[in-house]
Amino acid sequence: MQVDFYHLTVTPIDRALPQIAEKVLANGGRLLIVADSATQRASLDRLLWSYSAESFLPHGEAGGERDATQPILLSASSDPANAARNIALVDGVWRDEALTFNRAFHFFDADRIGEARSAWKALAERDGVERNYWKQNENGRWEKAA
Repeated sequence: MQVDFYHLTVTPIDRALPQIAEKVLANGGRLLIVADSATQRASLDRLLWSYSAESFLPHGEAGGERDATQPILLSASSDPANAARNIALVDGVWRDEALTFNRAFHFFDADRIGEARSAWKALAERDGVERNYWKQNENGRWEKAA
């Protein structure tokens, strides 16, 4: 299983997340996006419909009758009601349930860097976990730092 840590230093989550979501869908995957805050989930819901004039990312909020058919599902829970094998933790909080997926994207900013470091270290001891640490350069491009 692969865990990608994304340290947001230049680009906010509302610009970084759609890029990841597009790649997951382009590869035939499904994505579960997890955030505790209902306000953050509502903001991401609006974002995924309107982030680009040329396209949108089909998605839904967990708890609806069509959860199982959603390519992207926004949720407060790590339960993949849409059978996603990819999870994006967008509120800076690491959840060990992410290890049950094939790939986890853990987004965090300077406010959550201490928690991200703790998760990084803890995952080093887990068998079968490949970790990647991505940081933005001054131009906002992602560079693999570890």
